Amino acid sequence: MKPGILMKAVWPQVEQGVSLFTGCCVQTFCTPPLSSEWLCAQSKGCFYLEEDGEIVSHKYRLHLPQSSTVCITIKPLRLHQTEGKCCPWLSVDTVLYVLKESEPQENLQLVCCTDQQNKEMFGWKGELPSGVYWLLPFTTGCRLKKGKTAITGEAKLVYRDEDGELALTREFRAALSDIFETIDLDGNGLLSLEEYNFFELRTSGETCDEEVWAVCKENFDMKKNELTRQGFMDLNLMEANDREGDPSDLWVTLLSLGYNKALEMTEACPFVIDIYAEKCKPRIKAIYLEAGSWQLNRAICKSVVNKGDAKVMDGCENIIVYTYRTGMRITSVIENKSDNKVIVHVNNEQSRNCLSNRGLAVFAVEVAPKSMMVSQHVMPLNEQEEWLYSCVHSLLR
Repeated sequence: MKPGILMKAVWPQVEQGVSLFTGCCVQTFCTPPLSSEWLCAQSKGCFYLEEDGEIVSHKYRLHLPQSSTVCITIKPLRLHQTEGKCCPWLSVDTVLYVLKESEPQENLQLVCCTDQQNKEMFGWKGELPSGVYWLLPFTTGCRLKKGKTAITGEAKLVYRDEDGELALTREFRAALSDIFETIDLDGNGLLSLEEYNFFELRTSGETCDEEVWAVCKENFDMKKNELTRQGFMDLNLMEANDREGDPSDLWVTLLSLGYNKALEMTEACPFVIDIYAEKCKPRIKAIYLEAGSWQLNRAICKSVVNKGDAKVMDGCENIIVYTYRTGMRITSVIENKSDNKVIVHVNNEQSRNCLSNRGLAVFAVEVAPKSMMVSQHVMPLNEQEEWLYSCVHSLLR
C-alpha cells in the first residue's frame, strides 16, 4: 500500500487479471492551514451534466509569483437556500489535477492531484515552484449521473400579483439565489461581465460584449459595473415578461443548469476551490467552461500509472492494468503496449456495495495501440458499510 493512504484494507494474493479490494472507507486528511499568515485565493465553479452523460466544468489558471508551500482543496459548495433540503451534489466526489504550464504553452506537465480526503473535501499540500499552473476539476461520474426518478408535475415559476403584474414565485427566487451564488465565482456578491458570460455560455451558448453590458447597466441594479443579486432577479423577471408569463425559456435556463421540473438541482455539482500559499499571494482565474480535455484524460492516466499497482494481464505481457485506490475512490487504467488495438472484457459481478461510473457490472473497453485509457472509476454505494471491489480483466479474442 502506498505511503500516506490510510485505509483499512486487505489485498490477498489472487490469480492474474483479478483486482480485489475489501475494506471500509477510512479517510486521509489534508487540513487547510489555520495560520493567518498564509495567503488564500478562492474560486467557485460547477460540474454540469450533459444529456449524453458528458460532464462540463470550469477550468482555471493559477499564478504563483514565487515558490512556496501550498495547500490546494476542492469540495462541493453548500448553498444557503438549501438548508434542510436534500442536496445530492454534496456526496459527489471532486478532484483537482494541477498541471504546470511550460513552453510550448499547450505542453502541460502533471504536478499533483488532490487525492487526500477529509470528509467531502479533497486536498493536496506540498512545495510548488513559481509559475503558471492549470487547475482541471474532475468528478468520476459515479454519483453525478442521469437520474431515473420520474418527476410528476412542474414547479410554478411565476404568478400574477394582486395588481395583475408578473412576479417570481418564492421557490423560483430561492433557486435563482442559489444559481447566483454558484455563478458568482469570486464570491464578492456581484456578477462581473466575465462571470455572467459563463452563465450565458452555459444557458444559451452565447456571450455578452461590453456594449450589451452597458445597456444592462442602464436597466438593472449594478454596483461597480457588476450585476447585483436583485439585478439578476429582475433580469429573469424581464424574461418572463417578454414571454407574457410563459415559463418555457426560464425552464431552458434551469434545465441547462442541472435543475429538474421540481426545482431540485440533481444534474449539477457546484464546488469551491481554495489555494493557500505560505510565501506569496496566489491568483486564480476561471478561463474556460468545457468538457474534459485530452490533457485531463492524460493527467488521470498518468496519475494512476505513477501511483497505482500494476498487473500484467495473464498471457498478455503487453497489456497492463493499473489500479489506484485513495479514500473512497478506485480508478483502473489499461495500457496497451502492443502494435494492435485490443478489446478488454471487464467483469465486476463479484463486487459488493460498489458503484461504477460505467453503470454496468460487465462491459468491454477498446484500447488503441501504444496507448492507455481509463477502464473505470469505482466508489462505495454506501460509505458506512464495507465494500468489496473484485474486478476481472480478460482479453477478448
